[in-house]
Amino acid sequence: MLTRLKAKSEGKLAKQICKVVLDHFEKQYSKELEDSWNTVRDVLISPSLWQYAVLLNRFNYPFELEMDLHLKGYHLLFQGSLPYYPKSLKCYLSRNTDRLPSERHQFGNLKKYYLLNAASLLPVLALELRDGEKALDLCAAPGGKSLALLQCAWPGYLHCNEYDRLRLRWLRQTLESFIPQTLINVIKVSELDGREMGDAQPETDKVLVDAPCSNDRSWLFSSDPQKAACRIHQRRNLPVLQMELLRSAIKALRPGGILVYSTCTLSKAENQDVINEILNSYSNIMPVDIRGIARNCSQDFTFAPTDQECSLLVIPDKGKAWGPMYVAKLKKSSTGKW
Repeated sequence: MLTRLKAKSEGKLAKQICKVVLDHFEKQYSKELEDSWNTVRDVLISPSLWQYAVLLNRFNYPFELEMDLHLKGYHLLFQGSLPYYPKSLKCYLSRNTDRLPSERHQFGNLKKYYLLNAASLLPVLALELRDGEKALDLCAAPGGKSLALLQCAWPGYLHCNEYDRLRLRWLRQTLESFIPQTLINVIKVSELDGREMGDAQPETDKVLVDAPCSNDRSWLFSSDPQKAACRIHQRRNLPVLQMELLRSAIKALRPGGILVYSTCTLSKAENQDVINEILNSYSNIMPVDIRGIARNCSQDFTFAPTDQECSLLVIPDKGKAWGPMYVAKLKKSSTGKW
């Protein structure tokens, strides 16, 4: 019975794959990823292979759930493998495709865990947020990375910004569901155009730009072929927006501050090319080598080469925590200018 239901579910999902988008990806990514593309494609089009990680909420810690995860064969991600890894950040992953149900939002009750793409924690870890630091999450909705940042440290100030009104509502609900009122006081939520945030939020220690992008995984399941074709046409304009957001983030950053850029697309034009353009445009922005993260996390993630010491690209792979997730780390020096 379960097998029939699973097959029926997988068949239904397979029918929802948008051929227009898949054909576009075939042309682009078979060139950019070469031999890796066949495996990446197989995972992207098969939701049954996606593995959702379980991020435990330190503000309402689920001890019994943690014991149950151990019994079910889940393992703790990143444990002891990275120079920066706060003990308060606990995320579990199963080797199979078990998925816990999402907890329902209940006003006044903090949720115990958050389901996420484990690769989305890599930008958070690359940012290396410390207690007392001033941080900005420039494109914060739906709030998973803001939540993860708060699992890592108690910032002196965290500004979560989201320009899209519907997504802003989602962000507020995420924070309300996981963060106690005592910590809400150090969090500011705003609905500003991220391209203008730099002037409004100067002297920030750490800035995360999880930029609007092609979002390959969700695009593949676009139900309307006409909308999908329109998105593909608009895709060429995304690097312009991404660079404008990065320029704003650089303005917001204090000298010596750290900037992390991330996307959930495989597209070189939205990833490496954007970062190269920024590095070529600013004499006071320096790349930070994060290749050690790939070396230390290869057991749980598959990384494709980026030809940049300051960036990583997680690609979907069978039996591994899924992507796509591109991460780049930059530092603002005290000398030089644009």
